[in-house]
Amino acid sequence: MDQRQAIFQDSQKIISKLQLLAAFFQEEIIYKIYLRSQVIHQLFEQNPELDANNLELFHLQYTASLIDLLKKIKKNNEQNVSLLFDEIQLNNELESQLASSFYQEKNYGQGKQKQTLKINISLRCLYQLLSDNSDEYPFSKNINSFSARFSAEFYSEISAELLQDLIRFDAAKVYANAHAAIEKKLLGLLCKYDFKTAFFCGLKAGNTVLEVYKFAETERYFLFYPLRNLFLFCDYEKIININLTNQVSQKENMISELKAKNDQLQSNIGVAKAYLPQEIKTLLAENYRKLSDISFMQNISNIDAQANILKAMLNTDMI
Repeated sequence: MDQRQAIFQDSQKIISKLQLLAAFFQEEIIYKIYLRSQVIHQLFEQNPELDANNLELFHLQYTASLIDLLKKIKKNNEQNVSLLFDEIQLNNELESQLASSFYQEKNYGQGKQKQTLKINISLRCLYQLLSDNSDEYPFSKNINSFSARFSAEFYSEISAELLQDLIRFDAAKVYANAHAAIEKKLLGLLCKYDFKTAFFCGLKAGNTVLEVYKFAETERYFLFYPLRNLFLFCDYEKIININLTNQVSQKENMISELKAKNDQLQSNIGVAKAYLPQEIKTLLAENYRKLSDISFMQNISNIDAQANILKAMLNTDMI
């Protein structure tokens, strides 16, 4: 293979690299430069009287510098895209955690209904046992399993001082048997409302828990202290400032926001992958204009300052 043929083969390899970059960036001006480079290559290949060394010089001054510039931009873009993928992954992990927690909260909601039923049945039974002066066990099966399962995540934290204040009572004002104690007036009110109550919230001070219940259709509350199987009125004013926010809707919103954020990031990836700064587009347009200039071919062996603009771009902070 003679030197001229080797120059043409190297030229074709360089142009093929430019073609791949044009396909990657999907930018019209790069396709135009690629096509113009092919025309110049064919011009030298089809006209033996032209010095092939000038084709080599052309690629050295223009095509190689352009390829280096586009490769640098491509690498920077891929690093930015990698960051976007990392953010999507983190969002997916957080979404999974929230979904798992959200599922647990749904279980909590169902558990509250079951616990309310257990408490109402137990209170009705306790009333009957106290009326009969019986020491039988009044509580439904696994009455404390609800707090054991959900208190760590869903009960609101209170101080030990508030806990003691809430469970303080006058022994003379309660009914009691071997298994439970209840305020007399509370039992009377329960009878009045036919033992229809609903779980309101859970409170905890360290490992000690309380369950607060609300009478149906009235703003009256009472608490269940599982450690002593004790039922007392609960003064709502004492717990009104406790954060009892329902976090289910908050987590639903967060999951929706994360999904929307990831959709936007996925859209951004397509843009970021092939992003070209406007300054680069302007430079490439000028580069193409020069390649399309008829006088360019006549002066291709002259090395001028403008031919090195692309090289200079590689050393700037523009990309």
